[in-house]
Amino acid sequence: MLARRHWDRRGTGGVSFTELGFGAAPLGNLFKAISEDEAQAVLEAAWAAGVRYYDTAPLYGMGLSETRMNHFLRGKPRGEYVLSTKVGRLLSAAPPGQGDGAGKWLDVPSRRESFDYSHDGVLRSLEASLERLGLDRVDLLYVHDLDVFTHGSEAAKQARLEEFMAGGYRALCRLRDEGVISGFGAGVNEWEPCDWLLDRGEFDVFLLAGRFTLLEQGALGFMDKAAQRGVGVVIGGPYNSGILATGPRPGAHYNYAPAPQDVLDRAARLQALGERYGVRLVDAAFRFPLLHPATVSVIPGGQGRSEMDSNIRAAGSAIPQALWQALADAGLIPRRLVPPA
Repeated sequence: MLARRHWDRRGTGGVSFTELGFGAAPLGNLFKAISEDEAQAVLEAAWAAGVRYYDTAPLYGMGLSETRMNHFLRGKPRGEYVLSTKVGRLLSAAPPGQGDGAGKWLDVPSRRESFDYSHDGVLRSLEASLERLGLDRVDLLYVHDLDVFTHGSEAAKQARLEEFMAGGYRALCRLRDEGVISGFGAGVNEWEPCDWLLDRGEFDVFLLAGRFTLLEQGALGFMDKAAQRGVGVVIGGPYNSGILATGPRPGAHYNYAPAPQDVLDRAARLQALGERYGVRLVDAAFRFPLLHPATVSVIPGGQGRSEMDSNIRAAGSAIPQALWQALADAGLIPRRLVPPA
């Protein structure tokens, strides 16, 4: 079975994460439509391997990911898994062909998204998610996409952060205090808003995608601060949208776009060092975030069985200490994260 990491910042029992979690964005037909049978086969393979942490969101497939999780989790003992979803967006029905997400979410319900980080918006979002999931509770809630990438500018991001702290944050505190959820945080693609929020509220777990990986570690200061405060960090996007899984081949993706030359070059250095020690690049990429004490789980996406099987293999891999040392010597990872020999 997969290794676990227990988190209990508030001393109320906390939750137990499997080091390998399941990021369910691909179940929303992200850039590729998959059948219901394919989606369920991937989920069942994850469960059979011991995965017990699953993360989804209303955005993923305009609700499709959550409804596919409903199908999968029905009949699974509720106490055996940890489930997170997200708030900050509300979905509404749209005429066929007029929904949002065209070109990204394929063959999904026609829905429009609207941002709402208010107190009532957060409660409405959770209510709708529970309906799609077919459940009466989730374990963790993340406020979704409070970042420049989503809102377009630093000023727009800041306005949304302030909106959330004035409204949605109070709703999440209430849900936690009443025991409806075990904890909450933010799910974003940038570490800076996580750091800002951490200094202004009592947060529990953050989901940070793509910013603390074998390829880039600009979030190290935030990770350190989270560890000092007992705050957990789930690492999403550990392969930086693909390049750390496929290697630096032509057309490799980084941040959902073709990788620029400097990223290809850095990935090639990482791959070459891994090959010297007989380690797949994807294995080292999965294991790297777990070197930091703040990390509670790593959640790569898995849209097909081959990807899921690769993730399972990576989770069970043993990386020689000498490789971590060599990566540090080459200036590719922080030296202080190298485990003892």
